[in-house]
Amino acid sequence: MSANLVHALRTVADRLAAGAPFQWGHMGHCNCGHLAQVVTRRTAAEIHQAAILRRTGEWSEYAHDYCPSGALIDDVFEDLLALGMTRQDIAHLEDLSNADVVAAVGRGHLRRNDRDDAIAYFRAYADLVERRLPVPLPVRPVSTPATTTTRDAA
Repeated sequence: MSANLVHALRTVADRLAAGAPFQWGHMGHCNCGHLAQVVTRRTAAEIHQAAILRRTGEWSEYAHDYCPSGALIDDVFEDLLALGMTRQDIAHLEDLSNADVVAAVGRGHLRRNDRDDAIAYFRAYADLVERRLPVPLPVRPVSTPATTTTRDAA
């Protein structure tokens, strides 16, 4: 896990809180899709299209079946792994199911397709990862959450 992962998780939470398109059944607008957008700087449409070309149903399925083939979705997946995530972490993120993160949220069961639950999960996950870093992160300046562009809405 890395400081870059902490920043990416918080950026996603801020984007979702600001109203970025959220659709769990869309590979670019779901939980992992939003993280992939932030990490790769690819649009939701690009991520979704890459997943469709690979016939990927859900991020958790892809995490289970991952085998590098040189496809664009593999590059996206490898960027998530490069942050220090594991296949299991990615599956948990998609389903909002990591027991430690869910406990940190403090609300019991989280629904993977609920924006507020996703925001809470991303923030709690960032906090847990940050606590595990060997060096504390500098204090984050207060800023306006990033908004989604029309390009991201595809």
